[in-house]
Amino acid sequence: MTFICLVRHGETDWNVLGKLQGTTDIPLNNRGKKQAEECGAILRESQWDVIITSPLKRAKQSAEIIQQKINVPLIEMEEFKERNFGDAEGMTLKERRESFPDKKYPNQEERISFQHRLKAGIRKINQKYPNGKIILVAHGAVINAILSSISEGEIGSGKTVLKNACLSNIYFKENKWWVQDYNLIDHLS
Repeated sequence: MTFICLVRHGETDWNVLGKLQGTTDIPLNNRGKKQAEECGAILRESQWDVIITSPLKRAKQSAEIIQQKINVPLIEMEEFKERNFGDAEGMTLKERRESFPDKKYPNQEERISFQHRLKAGIRKINQKYPNGKIILVAHGAVINAILSSISEGEIGSGKTVLKNACLSNIYFKENKWWVQDYNLIDHLS
């Protein structure tokens, strides 16, 4: 059984302001660093094989802080970068609603290609680490899309608001991915 703990990156200043980050490379703020430390403290209670991270700063910083508590290899995977939201990046929800009331953001990554990219990444993990225990540090839209795909739309994209530094767990058993739990935040102060 392959087990993946999906960790949403810690808080950034843009999270606080409600700005859509997408592929804009924003670092963690001080609270985000503390959240990553708290993730590392709770994750240290289990054995892990590897930490995989999006290459974007906010995820990579979170992964590096977690790695300080859990001495396992850290690998970057492009497949888990946040979705590119095109011209809407850097805008607040209010600004996006005013500029794009149809929610169609010019130059944004197509949903289908985003989903294919994530499925390819999950498939790579499962092939490279069969029966492994993996920490995957990524982004809200990435994790929500994965949860949505596995749950066939019951949770995830459009239905679930994932908190910064939340944990969600999935596993592969009997040739199928399953959601164990999601949006866990009890480890955060």
